[in-house]
Amino acid sequence: MKKIGIFYGSSTGTTQELAGQIAQRLGVEPGDVHDVASADATQVEAYEVLLLGTSTWGAGDLQDDWQDFVDRLASKDLSGKAVGLFGCGDSYAYDTTFCDGIGRLYEALRGTGCRFCGAYAPQDYHFTASMALVQGQLVGLAADQENEPEKTSARMEAWIAAMGDAL
Repeated sequence: MKKIGIFYGSSTGTTQELAGQIAQRLGVEPGDVHDVASADATQVEAYEVLLLGTSTWGAGDLQDDWQDFVDRLASKDLSGKAVGLFGCGDSYAYDTTFCDGIGRLYEALRGTGCRFCGAYAPQDYHFTASMALVQGQLVGLAADQENEPEKTSARMEAWIAAMGDAL
């Protein structure tokens, strides 16, 4: 397995919990799981695979801790790195901006030379629009821990399967 670094931003702990579940499932060591509130963007250089997680706030905004970190990350050359995105949102109360934070990370990093992995078909979701939906595929694991926590495990497995040999 390739060297995986998980970087997440979490305001209420939900995305942090999801990052922990992903780390456990993939056998990622605790020292390779980083909160972007205290991480340095140079830490990404140590990894072949970056799993980046965010929640979505307000009207589709990126989680606060990502604001500065994503700018520093977007200025890096990430050529040769596989990037998988994940995040949390509320598909019922915010069905028109569900997991837009994932889409914002995707847009911010498109010019870095990274190879995105983990896009999958959005089956059994309850949302009407999302920036995370690109060409009919979710560009990352979109979890709704507020309304559908029982679906997270199956969604995570679909996302991991979609990453294929990137891991």
